[in-house]
Amino acid sequence: MFEKPFSFEGRIRRTEYGLSMIISGILNFIAQAIAVAGEDAGGFIFLVLLIPILWFTWAQGAKRCHDLGNSGWYQIIPFYGLWLLFQDGKIGPNKYGENPKQVNQASNSAYQSSNSSGSPKTSYNNTSGYSGGYSGGHNNHPGSNANQAFKPQNHPSNSESDNSEYKSGNLYN
Repeated sequence: MFEKPFSFEGRIRRTEYGLSMIISGILNFIAQAIAVAGEDAGGFIFLVLLIPILWFTWAQGAKRCHDLGNSGWYQIIPFYGLWLLFQDGKIGPNKYGENPKQVNQASNSAYQSSNSSGSPKTSYNNTSGYSGGYSGGHNNHPGSNANQAFKPQNHPSNSESDNSEYKSGNLYN
């Protein structure tokens, strides 16, 4: 998040845009407070502080417009900023870059898969070679088909006849 905040290229998600607008508002308030306290040179100080604040705000707005597949100039439309806060970005890549949501999900899944392969973070440890963990949810028992997609094909609870872990109560031991 907040990679190249002053650049007008690329795409950002709603969360980063919303945080950017909050940060911009706080910085603008601080700049105004400094300008009022500066009395004689207050106007000049405010303008000097306002330039990077506006650049940051416009850059983040342009990247959010890009996420919707629009030009950055769309942000000058009145109340379009509200649309940018609530509208979900376009799925998949567009002419402005890759979907930031999919990029984040891909990096998270890569992180999770590296953690589940031999990391001390996994708590489920058996001898059958399954190194997953609790998959959660309802109908999480061997007779249910709800979690079959999340289990490897060679996991013992995938067969209907082998319910020994479930029946003995040693499912999590």
